[in-house]
Amino acid sequence: MILSISRARKISPDDHPRLYNVVEEMKIASGLPKMPDIYIIDDPSPNAFAVGRDPSRASVAITSGLLERLNRDELQGVMAHEMSHVKNRDVLLMTFCSVLLGTIVILAWFGSRMMLFGGMRGNRRSSGGGGGYATLIIIAVAILLMILAPIAAQLIYYAISRKREYLADASGALYTRYPEGLASALEKIAGSTQELKTANQAFAPMYIINPFRSKGRAASDLTSTHPPISERVRILRSMAGGASLAAYDKAYLEVRGSGKGIISASVLTGDTPLAARRPEALESEPGKVERTRETSDLLWKFSNYGLVNCECGTKLRVPPKFRGNSIRCPHCGKTNPVAARS
Repeated sequence: MILSISRARKISPDDHPRLYNVVEEMKIASGLPKMPDIYIIDDPSPNAFAVGRDPSRASVAITSGLLERLNRDELQGVMAHEMSHVKNRDVLLMTFCSVLLGTIVILAWFGSRMMLFGGMRGNRRSSGGGGGYATLIIIAVAILLMILAPIAAQLIYYAISRKREYLADASGALYTRYPEGLASALEKIAGSTQELKTANQAFAPMYIINPFRSKGRAASDLTSTHPPISERVRILRSMAGGASLAAYDKAYLEVRGSGKGIISASVLTGDTPLAARRPEALESEPGKVERTRETSDLLWKFSNYGLVNCECGTKLRVPPKFRGNSIRCPHCGKTNPVAARS
């Protein structure tokens, strides 16, 4: 349902080999039993999310805007973050939290009305018998519950969502062994002022950062589903050369300055110290222009546009309703044949 609302399109390994390869690497690093399905969302706003109630039925989705902006290390960081949500069953947890929140709101609504109308009937029966003050107290309690119960449930929901984001960052750094990749990706995402067109409040916690922007920054107050981006970046860059859960927990305490760690003691007991690796230096790493062209080619394909490669190197887009036999290159003037399409 979430993928459908987001207008996400499923891709195959041939559609975007670089993305598919990165997701496969992170699948192996995280130990997931099955390769997640990969989806692309045609939207310039940079963001990503994962869905699936368990690791065997998982999917990851990434916007075209994010795919164009990230190099391989940054893309690994984002995909590792989303894989950790799948691995830690965060989607299932947040689904339960959403149901719990809705249940509390409904019960508060029904309870307040039962108390209110019950108190009014009792007031009519006991009018003249000194029951007026008791009725007022009942009405006041009903109104208080009606207001405070949904607010308290919402704050608990936000707190759980923020904690799972910290844990996903920690696991993402562990899977890639390169915390800087995720930190750099978060900075790029937070630097965008574009809101995701298909996002809504119900699904906001699923995204890697809050899809609703304010002057280029995700909301970071008490009612935000995500921790402040600046804080998440500082934690990742304070991991002192390590890439383990213990290194993240230590950095978390240093940045926060007080409180307790984000990783449970039982998990840290079996944690293995890992040194952070160096950034990948791939000669074949595409630059910004190549990444944009790579992504736009895929989106054109989704729209059923044909592709004709001219000898001069120009790629000609053929609209799906084009019925001609040839097309002329605007650059070199050469007439190129167009294959017949059904």
